[in-house]
Amino acid sequence: MEVLLAAAVCTKAGKAIVSRQFVEMTRTRIEGLLAAFPKLMNTGKQHTFVETESVRYVYQPMEKLYMVLITTKNSNILEDLETLRLFSRVIPEYCRALEENEISEHCFDLIFAFDEIVALGYRENVNLAQIRTFTEMDSHEEKVFRAVRETQEREAKAEMRRKAKELQQARRDAERQGKKAPGFGGFGSSTVSGGSTAAMITDTIIETDKPKVAPAPTRPSGPSKALKLGAKGKEVDNFVDKLKSEGETIMSSNMGKRTSEATKVHAPPINMESVHMKIEEKITLTCGRDGGLQNMELHGMIMLRISDDKFGRIRLHVENEDKKGVQLQTHPNVDKKLFTAESLIGLKNPEKSFPVNSDVGVLKWRLQTTEDSFIPLTINCWPSESGNGCDVNIEYELQEDNLELNDVVITIPLPSGVGAPVIGEIDGEYRHDSRRNTLEWCLPVIDAKNKSGSLEFSIAGQPNDFFPVQVSFISKKNYCNIQVTKVTQVDGNSPVRFSTETTFLVDKYEIL
Repeated sequence: MEVLLAAAVCTKAGKAIVSRQFVEMTRTRIEGLLAAFPKLMNTGKQHTFVETESVRYVYQPMEKLYMVLITTKNSNILEDLETLRLFSRVIPEYCRALEENEISEHCFDLIFAFDEIVALGYRENVNLAQIRTFTEMDSHEEKVFRAVRETQEREAKAEMRRKAKELQQARRDAERQGKKAPGFGGFGSSTVSGGSTAAMITDTIIETDKPKVAPAPTRPSGPSKALKLGAKGKEVDNFVDKLKSEGETIMSSNMGKRTSEATKVHAPPINMESVHMKIEEKITLTCGRDGGLQNMELHGMIMLRISDDKFGRIRLHVENEDKKGVQLQTHPNVDKKLFTAESLIGLKNPEKSFPVNSDVGVLKWRLQTTEDSFIPLTINCWPSESGNGCDVNIEYELQEDNLELNDVVITIPLPSGVGAPVIGEIDGEYRHDSRRNTLEWCLPVIDAKNKSGSLEFSIAGQPNDFFPVQVSFISKKNYCNIQVTKVTQVDGNSPVRFSTETTFLVDKYEIL
């Protein structure tokens, strides 16, 4: 017989907020057992468990709530108490406050965590860190589904934009010829001309299609072999081969997908603490086709968001291991001397609090250089004329080994009206966009273990046709090694829990 029947968080009155049954049990039965629990408590004989004729309640008070395990009477009470302690430690991991509405809001997170602790009534040999790891593991199938769905939405919006431009063009043509602008697609009427409708449609589409910054992933940024397509000289097991084939399917089904959308398919939303920081960097880079950095400019910023006013008076401990010579600048209200002397970000007036529920830029930095060694990802494109047109060899190499670049897309322009390129060797995947006359070389991950790769193709054209080459990517590691390592309160210097999301994005990255 299973020893652990159910785990529940309930109110002092015995109302179940969240309950997970580990054996077949009706809702009426579990609600009846929990409703009887507070009445048994009044006997005052025990402080950790109470019993009835059929079951034992092992419980722990949590402010206005109880964490309760319902077990059979022949279960080992010492093991039950150890299990109860683990259940009680899990709840603050997902809930900021031990209150009924907070428990209800995170009920599914708690149930998933409960299932990691107990299987079929018996305690699993897990600790809190393992539970956190298991519940955060993401699903490759879910990523595939989200990627395909988002691509379909984007393609539909792109088609709407194209139609709206056609309507506008038709309106202009009609005005130039002195004719009345016709109504299109049922939108036109005696009061609203097709032209104004087209403008209205275009405005609506542009308004609703503003780019959004993707949430940065929370998972550790270790390399994923499953996503490294076409890596040379490595033996890959069957499971990884299966994922590779799935990845290729995704790439081919997302023919119309642009780089900005690719960045949105990333990991689950950030689990934000009351003190949350966004570290964002954007790079603008221009290289010559014969090598040589023409200009590189990088801007970074730490944005602080506090959602609980009791953490308003804090200091951020910044670790700056940058060796590239960035220029740092603190917010005018931040104590500059404190930052210079101790790398601490705090307000000039320590009695004041940081604003609550708003993003505050506390530190920004800038790097401008023409030093070739600073290029994070070098691109070498060699078009050479042949009898039928051009043979193009293009290769990449990661120069910053500590970076991990995700969703890298290297876009090579192609001559119009000459058909599709003939692909020779390729590391990764490609997409040929015949409408835009571009070849997109797609690499899910570039990191120290996959730092170089090449693509060869042939097509009719001249060497100048294949420039400028454009690059886009997103990274969960910033280029300049600047991080917040600790947050402490001004009074007492006690540590404060905080969360961080780091994003390194491309503003413009061109090889001219």
